Amino acid sequence: MDNSEKKNVELNIDNGELKTSMIPEDFTDPQILYDKLISMIKKYHPSGDISQIEKAYKIAYKAHDGQLRKSGEPYIIHPVCVCIILAELELDKETIVAGMLHDVVEDTVMTSEEIAAEFGDEVALLVDGVTKLTQLNYVADKVEVQAENLRKMFLAMAKDIRVILIKLADRLHNQRTMQYQTPEKQKEKSRETLDIYAPIADRLGISKVKVELDDLAFRYLEPEVYNNLVARLDKGRVRREEFIKQIVAEVDKHIKAAGIEATIDGRAKHYFSIYKKMITQNKKLEQIYDLFAVRIIVDTERDCYTALGVIHEIYKPIPGHFKDYIAMPKPNNYQSLHTTLIGPQGQPFEIQIRTYEMHRTSEYGIAAHWMYKEGRANQDELDSKLAWLREALELENYADTTKEFVESIRKDFFSDYVYVLTPRGQIIDLVTGSTPLDFAYRIHSNVGNHVQHAKVNGAIVRLDYKLKNNDVCEIVTAPNATPSRDWLKIVKTQQAKAKIRQWFKKANREENIIRGKEMLSEAAKRQGRQLGELTKKSYYDDLLKRFNMNDIEDIYAAIGYGGITTGQVLHKLIEQYRKEEKANQLAAKLEQKEEQRVQNAVSHHGVVVKGEPNMAVRFAHCCSPLPGDKIVGYITRGRGVSIHRADCPNMTDLMLDKERLIDVEWASTEKASYPVTIHIVAGERPGLLMEISQLLMNLNISILAMNAKTTEDIVTVQLTFNVSGAAQLDSIMKGMRKIRTVNDVYRINA
Repeated sequence: MDNSEKKNVELNIDNGELKTSMIPEDFTDPQILYDKLISMIKKYHPSGDISQIEKAYKIAYKAHDGQLRKSGEPYIIHPVCVCIILAELELDKETIVAGMLHDVVEDTVMTSEEIAAEFGDEVALLVDGVTKLTQLNYVADKVEVQAENLRKMFLAMAKDIRVILIKLADRLHNQRTMQYQTPEKQKEKSRETLDIYAPIADRLGISKVKVELDDLAFRYLEPEVYNNLVARLDKGRVRREEFIKQIVAEVDKHIKAAGIEATIDGRAKHYFSIYKKMITQNKKLEQIYDLFAVRIIVDTERDCYTALGVIHEIYKPIPGHFKDYIAMPKPNNYQSLHTTLIGPQGQPFEIQIRTYEMHRTSEYGIAAHWMYKEGRANQDELDSKLAWLREALELENYADTTKEFVESIRKDFFSDYVYVLTPRGQIIDLVTGSTPLDFAYRIHSNVGNHVQHAKVNGAIVRLDYKLKNNDVCEIVTAPNATPSRDWLKIVKTQQAKAKIRQWFKKANREENIIRGKEMLSEAAKRQGRQLGELTKKSYYDDLLKRFNMNDIEDIYAAIGYGGITTGQVLHKLIEQYRKEEKANQLAAKLEQKEEQRVQNAVSHHGVVVKGEPNMAVRFAHCCSPLPGDKIVGYITRGRGVSIHRADCPNMTDLMLDKERLIDVEWASTEKASYPVTIHIVAGERPGLLMEISQLLMNLNISILAMNAKTTEDIVTVQLTFNVSGAAQLDSIMKGMRKIRTVNDVYRINA
């Protein structure tokens, strides 16, 4: 690596604790920020054409004109700051453009088709991917929602990993300005950041984003703990800075004497990493060895090991505190030598040794694939780095429940790791605490299912042996060997547990069906129910869809092998049973309300009842059908026909009794008006309600009822008025949508 390349390597080193660029003191003019962005791009891509970025900025500026953030600053500042973060990662032009436009589809009237026309399909797909991720709502206590959101997130990442890079930049800037949100929103978003986005950044190897997300989330989730830790660390700041300077000077002297060219500097550890060590290791702040570290960056891998030898001659290493991540990289491709040493006056400290290229990978991770540089990573190399992503998506095939899938993702892919070798030297990363069984199932399901015994470092070990870094693990299989249910208590990874259950699911199906049916029957009896009355096909159809099963026997089998619980199934069956009872009660109520009769095929309500000219007719108040709507007739007991919209929610229950349905249609000759209610959601502004009312007045339509409510900067309006039919209503709703700041208009049931 030549000197110019070395200069371009951002060392990102602090002499004190993390100096958060997190909280801006003052707002900056958007043009100044944009000029900064262009300057950054030209530094790492001096010959690049920025015309597309310029065009994207102008479009975003116009699209977001008049919009403000919670802070009161112009909204355009947010996408520009997102692009600055992306430029710090030296990302390609398409990613920068998509970052500038990432909120345009979500928050303005611009469409994906328009973006594709202006900037091409690649940018449009990136923007669309980020928009869909933005719409995901993380709900900490709703497993099904989490599972679906994680699946969608991983699918988006698999399609183009740059989608999540833009989302990470978006989340980072939002966290930097989180002080303008309510305390509830601060905690909600920070929990989401710590649970999802920071681990993803870590998995992708983007440490400069990961550590800041961690610290920012920590700041709002545990403000008292955070502030206390900052204050305690600040007391010793001057002393630590002097110590770091002394170590750096001493190391620099000896490294140069050894003829090694190197960049040497010191840094303090980030707050959250210190806090996490205090919690996981149950230690006080004073017991944490590596509050700060010295980093040595050299040209070659050989220089790394030469420098390590020099360092160990100067300082005494602490036993058990050396890690060789060069020989055994982390799953996110991080490489470095870590050694903890005893410094002057007995003060422990850490030294990290790596090459310039390793440092770049540590800072930028997967983002380095799109950097403007020679020798850019090829697709095969990128695919190998994202192998874990494919494994994560495959977990859904083995998980029996949504909860299991969520736990698998969290525990198997967002946890600490040990690095274990196969006899041929292949590195396998496993969750800390994993056993030879986890190792076997990680290799292949068939290997795991036929484990006879395991060897670690050449010696036979128990199957519950806890694997350690650098262990060489060998699995001995036998054709007749099969899993034991006790293995479920031994394995650590959710992946292994899912594959073991999958084996029992297939191997003992008949036995599991009998056992599961008996278990469900007993559970039903305890709630005063008979299993027979709860197992109508219409009752368990939703269960089959939820658990991706074919028939009721699959459900019994899953209960039998422990894939799902009787509680999960019984709750749903009883819910469906009660829903049918409610439908019957509803039908009875509707019958009692049927009043009006007609004497011919055309009722005075404008509805033709086919084959029943003298049948009484009334419109159902639950859905208020209009001429032009698709309608369904429901024969009540003694009170004629109730007319419902075909999409009426109540028809789901009434359809259970198909014999009472009758064909109806609108009469073409009838002239009448019908009440309808619509719901409007809009951004708050002066004159909004007046414009809505004026639109109806211009059409000679009287407002029967109006109810408006304002929450923060959002106005919701409920309007009731008469129309001649669905066509007129559609025309009115289209007009409403054209009113400035109106975001959504939809018809609601009465």
